[in-house]
Amino acid sequence: MAGRKRVEVLAPAGDFERLEAAVQYGADAVYLGGKEFGMRASPLNFTEEELLRAVDYCHQRGVRVYVTCNILPREEDLAHLPAYLHFLQDAGVDALIVADIGVMMLCRREIPQMELHMSTQTGVVNHLAAAELYHLGVKRVVLARELGLEEIRRIRKNTPPELELEAFVHGAMCMSFSGRCVLSNYLAGRDANRGECAQPCRWNYHLVEEKRPGSFFPIFEDEDGTYILNAKDLCMIEHLDQLAAAGVSSFKIEGRAKSFYYVATVTNAYRCAADLLEQDPAHYHPPGWLVEETRKVSHRQYCTGFYFGRPEDGQYYESGYIRNYDVAAVVEAYEDGMLFCTQRNRFFPGETLEILSPGQPPRPLEVSAIFDADGQPLDAARHPMQPLRIPCEVPLEPGTILRRRQNETFCSGNSSPQNGFSTEIMDLRR
Repeated sequence: MAGRKRVEVLAPAGDFERLEAAVQYGADAVYLGGKEFGMRASPLNFTEEELLRAVDYCHQRGVRVYVTCNILPREEDLAHLPAYLHFLQDAGVDALIVADIGVMMLCRREIPQMELHMSTQTGVVNHLAAAELYHLGVKRVVLARELGLEEIRRIRKNTPPELELEAFVHGAMCMSFSGRCVLSNYLAGRDANRGECAQPCRWNYHLVEEKRPGSFFPIFEDEDGTYILNAKDLCMIEHLDQLAAAGVSSFKIEGRAKSFYYVATVTNAYRCAADLLEQDPAHYHPPGWLVEETRKVSHRQYCTGFYFGRPEDGQYYESGYIRNYDVAAVVEAYEDGMLFCTQRNRFFPGETLEILSPGQPPRPLEVSAIFDADGQPLDAARHPMQPLRIPCEVPLEPGTILRRRQNETFCSGNSSPQNGFSTEIMDLRR
């Protein structure tokens, strides 16, 4: 690690609230999407006006901004692309994330000074592809998620040292190779390769035998069926030293569709972990509280993906995310021993909340009383986004999160089971 450039912590930003959380909680760079050409089609994302504001906000705080242009465009998508590329250049965006070779070459012609990062959608799995992309003008490749550490080492060894390697370290994983999937288009008419994935890999499936139509059989021993295509989430916080030693120069956190609380908590954990790695790379060992932070967000059961070989764990679990914390309130200001907060979820006087501050271990906050905006005492904080006041002896910065532990729950939904990979499904991805 001696002489090696500091490894970047790259956080997702699905809207401006999440962007602020990523920046406040320690991201070196954020990646986000506009209303077009990104792999997360959503009513959120950033309008052109919001994107200009986002770039200004980040640059004032020394944070880089990468914009996704990583759909696989059809002919009808191309008409507005050149003008959009020039807008992004004029906006001061630091880099574009692209997946399509044609889009990459269009960028080289239209905005040749723009830094380009090749998306994981491209499926870079060897040094030949990585080196050729570099010679075509790509500054960074986002490596395919199917790569192991030894493969990454070989790619690093056989590519120009100026080429940056980015790899995912945390978040949801796709069952399809490098995210190139047509299942959503086939089953739901929503093109995953143009940002509209309906996540059918998270759905509950049964088998139907050809000669017994209408008779449904579970694929696994569970009366509720099985989530045969559903993947665990990735968590590499305990192995960042090995990723850095293999040549990874950017730790990427998945989650542009996740909440601001997820972005804040996970970014904070990896920021603290990356700082520890930088301080003493030879003896990297994140403390227990830091690892536990990754468990305090809504998540599926964790794994280490392909980094240490093919996952062998074939266990499956009931549908749902694991969730054990809610955001109670967000601090807006502190004055004369009083926190001025905005309520997010119900809580009561007498409860103990947990303070999540940037760069610090969590610590308790005893809620001795709750007052409304006029200073009137309340027996509960019941109304979302209600202004509140809470006595507190220690000043807290705006944006500090107060969270409340709840009994562990499994939150169901088409896109939220926390099941594990099966060896059979993973073999298909290889």
